[in-house]
Amino acid sequence: MRHHVTMRRLGRCSSHRRAMLGNMAASLFIDGSIETTVTRAKELRRVAEKLITKAKGASLTDRRLVIARMPHKAAVIKLFDEIGPKYKERNGGYTRIVKIGNRVGDASPMAIISLVD
Repeated sequence: MRHHVTMRRLGRCSSHRRAMLGNMAASLFIDGSIETTVTRAKELRRVAEKLITKAKGASLTDRRLVIARMPHKAAVIKLFDEIGPKYKERNGGYTRIVKIGNRVGDASPMAIISLVD
């Protein structure tokens, strides 16, 4: 039974999973969109939307919480200076997942996750 199981494990230990999702979130904020598997995109959406919500607050405490989750300086600066103010009036739904078919090598379902304009 899956009582109170909230995250997908993605085949990694917790520290590796947390680091991977932080790096993917940094890439998403810097590039605007990334191509990944559907499962990773769904987990990344949960992480990225919480970080954007923190960036809308723009306090020092929020900045420190985001840095603890995603220690990438350029991504944090862009998140607080550009992305946070852009979504100031929006109540969630900052990302979009578009499925693009299966990967050639192993037929994993692939998707593009991007920030909504």
